[in-house]
Amino acid sequence: MTDNNTRSVSFIGLGNMGTPMTERLLAAGIGVHGFDLSQEAAARLKEAGGYVYPSASEAAAASETIILMLPNSAVVASVLSELREAGALRAGGSVIDMSSSEPLRTIELAEELADLGVLFVDAPVSGGVMGAKSGNLSIMCGGNAESVKDLHWLWAPMGKAYAVGPTGAGHAAKALNNLLSASHFLLTSEAVALTTRLGIDPGTFIDVINHSSGRSGSSEVKWPKFVLTETYNSGFDARLMVKDVAIAVNLAKALGLRSATAEAVADSWSQILDELPPNADHTEVARYVLERATLSTTRATTE
Repeated sequence: MTDNNTRSVSFIGLGNMGTPMTERLLAAGIGVHGFDLSQEAAARLKEAGGYVYPSASEAAAASETIILMLPNSAVVASVLSELREAGALRAGGSVIDMSSSEPLRTIELAEELADLGVLFVDAPVSGGVMGAKSGNLSIMCGGNAESVKDLHWLWAPMGKAYAVGPTGAGHAAKALNNLLSASHFLLTSEAVALTTRLGIDPGTFIDVINHSSGRSGSSEVKWPKFVLTETYNSGFDARLMVKDVAIAVNLAKALGLRSATAEAVADSWSQILDELPPNADHTEVARYVLERATLSTTRATTE
């Protein structure tokens, strides 16, 4: 196997997740050729020791392995179209879509790239900014199992890779994971709001359920770190959570497996999002729920 020092990747999308992911790659001796529309994000990569380019196509042309960390399938498709037109996609090369994208659209894009002789792997991640910084991301890979295994050198600095199935399976797993996460977080917040009516301290209740069957990642990590501390800074935008939940719901509909529960969660998050500030962290949903509970209590005692 070739030493990591001779390896490089092109990384398109240097946002909250992309920045710490590229830092992990650089620390592992992997060269990073990056692009982002944000000059501030690009500057962070340059400062960390990466190479910055004025366009996505120029960054992509610098390596045979291209990683995309972009907002959604529409942006992924647009960037891939730009790369094709610029001749930046090489036969025998790889495109790794680590964005949270739509599984069925991913399958279509993979087929289009296969016609060019380009491997496409969908590999979204879970673990948030903290996981990206510590190299403890869960990487959900869809595509050829041998190809996923051959990319171990790429996954290892960032976290643990799971070959979950064929093309599109990675993006499906990510969307369904975030559907569960959104459900847990919202219900945990509503449960805490109810207990405050009975005079139970939120921290005490969270501690109780974390030692009981109601615990989840939301109660064990998100509530203690971002809600009870009132920081609300997990680094994951509420809009992205709503997007991922919608992907899961739409996938269920497309497969003829509609879920009334999932659709109710999607509706609740969408309604709350309309009441949150722009670019609100997804953990601010808890603050919204608690504030509404307090307001309701105040009204009840004054009537």
